Amino acid sequence: MSLFTGSCVAMVTPFTKDGVNFEALDKSIDFQINEGTDALLACGTTGEPPTMTRQEKRDVIAFTIEKGKGKLPVYAGVGGNSTAEVIRASIEAEELGADALLIVNPYYNKSNARGLVAHYQAVSDAVNIPIIIYNVPSRTNCNITAAMLQELAKIKNIQAIKEASGDIAQVLEMHRTCGDRLVIYSGNDDMVVPLMAAGGKGVISVVANVAPRDTHNMAAAFLSGKVEESLQLQLKLLPLINALFCEVNPIPVKTAMNLMGFNMGPLRLPLADMADNNLELLKNAMQDYGLILAK
Repeated sequence: MSLFTGSCVAMVTPFTKDGVNFEALDKSIDFQINEGTDALLACGTTGEPPTMTRQEKRDVIAFTIEKGKGKLPVYAGVGGNSTAEVIRASIEAEELGADALLIVNPYYNKSNARGLVAHYQAVSDAVNIPIIIYNVPSRTNCNITAAMLQELAKIKNIQAIKEASGDIAQVLEMHRTCGDRLVIYSGNDDMVVPLMAAGGKGVISVVANVAPRDTHNMAAAFLSGKVEESLQLQLKLLPLINALFCEVNPIPVKTAMNLMGFNMGPLRLPLADMADNNLELLKNAMQDYGLILAK
């Protein structure tokens, strides 16, 4: 198992007041497997890794790999601000059995183009599994352009990009110049069909946490040539997606999973509970979609 096509869920990490709730994580993974999700991502942004200890991240990645073994690919989010720490985490994830790594651009102490290439080159030199670059300029304030991607695509283990710039013209240029070397995934749930029309092979998804079957079917329909069916699923999902991003991710999606009875537990500061008006908006969108609220 390595790179997927279809829908990869960026998983929420369930917490108790004392640590990770592995019983809830087990239930969440079972839900994804049973609903047809194509791959699992542990400790991506949606999993709140900046608030987790090094041991917690290791344990969550190891648990997810063991649970998904032989069923579907499992990827590890290992991005960070320090190249040395990303290398350490990448080596560890590979040793644990991760099928690929998702690495977000360094943020805050963001680099120039030369430094970004050197960062990914250093990580690639340390491992032997695929690397998925995560381009999310709204969070990192650093956009990987198509020209930059051409340089990054020359690096041995870089095999894909999670593209969350929201710029379809940029994605088209990436596909034109790098599509023979890299897989492109949507990093925006509200743009899956447009991005797949621009050459993408699927989505690394937040909404799949609560609607995995439809998210998988949307991507699978497009890949099988059923574009209109795929578009209708995108439109069906859109109000729910909008509600899941009415506040910063993963606040709404973790709240939604708690409302569905998955016992994801609390957010960790600096993330805090939703504003009352946004919580009502989320509940209404979930009910309109047909999701059953446990409380």
